Amino acid sequence: MVQIKEITKLTTGLADRLLNVWESSVKATHLFLSREEIENIKRYVPQALRAVKHLLVAENEAGDPVAFAGIDGQKLEMLFVCAENRGRGIGRRLLQYAVENYAVNELAVNEQNPQAAGFYEHMGFKVYRRSYTDEQGNAYPLLYMKR
Repeated sequence: MVQIKEITKLTTGLADRLLNVWESSVKATHLFLSREEIENIKRYVPQALRAVKHLLVAENEAGDPVAFAGIDGQKLEMLFVCAENRGRGIGRRLLQYAVENYAVNELAVNEQNPQAAGFYEHMGFKVYRRSYTDEQGNAYPLLYMKR
């Protein structure tokens, strides 16, 4: 059984373990990114983890992180589930927790990640806007979704 924890202080050790979750998730879902692009983005993940106002971590029975979500205001900033734990309801539980405890009602998702877009749609989010680039200006269209 997975337990969701709210992280108030992100240690270097936990940041490193969450970086591994992020990398596993991205390699399984962001097939539009090259290996070099993943390595480049990876350098900014620890900073992004520290920047979110609320960080939720799903841990397995051994206390190892298997997924995480970042929230700022009522916006889901990130949600990643390690590859070997995908399809087990962990992302759903994290998102439900975020909706119930932080009134999350908005997010952005890469259009080129149709599984994630479909997941959010299944969870009640609808596209209200599309951009041709991501927030860094790269040619990765984003779908902006609201509940």
